[in-house]
Amino acid sequence: MDPLEYLARLGGVARTRQLLAAGFSRTDIAHLADAGARHLRRGVFALPDCRPELMAAVRHNARVSCASAAGHYGLWLREAPAQHHLACTHGHGDGFVRHRTVRFDGHPSLPLAAVEDVVLHAMSCLAPPASTAIATSAMRLHGVPLELLKDQLLGDRSGPALKALRLLDLRAESIVEVDAQHLFRTNGIGYDAQVHLPGIGRVDFLLEGFLIVEVDGFAFHSNREALRRDLGRNNASTLSGFAVLRYMPEHIWFEPQRVLAEVRAVLGRRPRAGAAVH
Repeated sequence: MDPLEYLARLGGVARTRQLLAAGFSRTDIAHLADAGARHLRRGVFALPDCRPELMAAVRHNARVSCASAAGHYGLWLREAPAQHHLACTHGHGDGFVRHRTVRFDGHPSLPLAAVEDVVLHAMSCLAPPASTAIATSAMRLHGVPLELLKDQLLGDRSGPALKALRLLDLRAESIVEVDAQHLFRTNGIGYDAQVHLPGIGRVDFLLEGFLIVEVDGFAFHSNREALRRDLGRNNASTLSGFAVLRYMPEHIWFEPQRVLAEVRAVLGRRPRAGAAVH
């Protein structure tokens, strides 16, 4: 294999010792610069399009973790971090968020912390719902066991992270549903999630047995058939005695007070006993 191609497989950045261990000669490595790689410093080569967080990890003898690693694992995160989050057991270097505790073996080829460590670091570093979105997606997409995470959080400062884990609602199927759960929970609004209603189908949230709240993704109504099906669901909901509120992700993210006001207004007009269909 060409050393430039191998460097790309390593995420675009590697130390000389990694390349030597892969069987490349020092002559091969010396020619990397001629082939377009950058010699960042002694013993570190990187491709021009290398992800900056990977480059930072190799330069600091660390692994990318927490919010900086979310995208690499497909975990749910709405906003990229302002600084790199790196996992390392040494105390050298600065200019990044340091996560000192490393519990699991990292990615086999990329300078990434294990997905389990990524979640644990996020739970101790980020506030909900960013932390809980990462944790929920790790469990849903990578099968990370909830009990394994709880077992690792035994320190005196692990109380907030453990509490957040206990409040996880794994019925969320997207980041915006995690955020909606958080919005309802922190404002004292009880809900049931992913409820199947006869004649209507599954709804995102059901509040007090009569208010359906749907959070539509960006790809919603991607074709005429989807629109027709959704209109039928809305009509069936109304005919069955349910109230319906629908929101886009930006409503949950940027207009939470409007969402809360509308939900409370509808809940305040709840039907008389026996009027709602369950």
